Amino acid sequence: MSNKQDIRCSFCGRQKKEVDVLIAGITGHICDSCIGQASLIVQEEFGHLVKEDAEKNIQLIKPVEILNHLNEFVIGQDEAKKVLSVAVYNHYKRLLQGKDEDDVDIEKSNVILVGETGTGKTLLAKTIAKLLNVPFCIADATVLTEAGYVGEDVESILSRLLQAADYDVTSAERGIVFIDEIDKVARKSDNPSITRDVSGEGVQQAMLKLLEGSVVSVPPQGGRKHPDQKMVQVNTKNILFVCGGAFDGIKKVIERRIKTQAIGFSSSEDRAVESENILSYVNQLDIKQYGLIPELIGRFPVLTYLNPLDKETLLRILQEPKNALVKQYKKLFKIDGIELELAPEALEFIVEKAIELKLGARGLRSICEAILTDAMFEGPSLESKKFTVDLSYAQEKFGKSKISKLKVA
Repeated sequence: MSNKQDIRCSFCGRQKKEVDVLIAGITGHICDSCIGQASLIVQEEFGHLVKEDAEKNIQLIKPVEILNHLNEFVIGQDEAKKVLSVAVYNHYKRLLQGKDEDDVDIEKSNVILVGETGTGKTLLAKTIAKLLNVPFCIADATVLTEAGYVGEDVESILSRLLQAADYDVTSAERGIVFIDEIDKVARKSDNPSITRDVSGEGVQQAMLKLLEGSVVSVPPQGGRKHPDQKMVQVNTKNILFVCGGAFDGIKKVIERRIKTQAIGFSSSEDRAVESENILSYVNQLDIKQYGLIPELIGRFPVLTYLNPLDKETLLRILQEPKNALVKQYKKLFKIDGIELELAPEALEFIVEKAIELKLGARGLRSICEAILTDAMFEGPSLESKKFTVDLSYAQEKFGKSKISKLKVA
């Protein structure tokens, strides 16, 4: 019988002292190195089966069903919701398509959303994320810089997608990425500069290979790449990219193009254009004029817009969605055993201030917090089990808050 010093791996013959881990079986042993190699062989042999199983788990959701789900959480923005519903549905179909006799390969349709701040671009993305059975992540373009500079490389976008897929590369390669604030990487000047535009045009050029569909080396933990770091190869061919941005100032670009600011007597057609939402006339030429390079725009064939929010829409946003602010605050008070009531006049006051400060739907919470902070502070200690916010109370509390001191240019 051999002693412990002579124990070897039954596959590669290495001694116990030459390996990190040696696992004993009934009649033999196997080292950690051989286990790793065996795992790779199994993955190569059965990888296609894993991919087929993942595709079987995808449930094809029709555009009308996606739209109905969005309607429960997002008020208005019918055009943007319809475009997103079709884009997501087509993405599912691309994943499920087999090899037909005609051998037609369906290209993906990346989407750009243009809309003012607080109109619901990020909310649309988050709402779709809850519905999908594919990995989904939201990335911020403002932190991206050209490779070699302080900031994050564009590959960090895919690092977030990998994390959302629990580092399952096969699953991540059929995911959806929402890139927020895409307008912040616009070219800083109209003409290409001889100096580097590291957080503008440089980022756009680095994003091209991601959007088109290629195999990208991704650092699994995110951050900057370095030579000694282990990389994961991710194929972006089947990853759908949706980008959103406020594009502040693009209205002037659109107005110049459609000539709504003509000198002298303006035509009836011009007046009709002025009375409507100017963003509804946005096209790829305006995006190019704003500062996105043509190569990037060409990789986003679908362009849509979000309407500015009017008073009626903001009132509905306050009360109607499943996660409406009024419902949230009522639940907060209910946990303390207090019934909260907000008078219609108080709700109208909140909406008027949001419009006045140009904060959009995102500003509704800031205004509500300013009005209800004292009530939430004192409420749990009071004996009264009912609290009503009327117009005079809302005006008084808002007038004392810091947000009321904001000045809009």
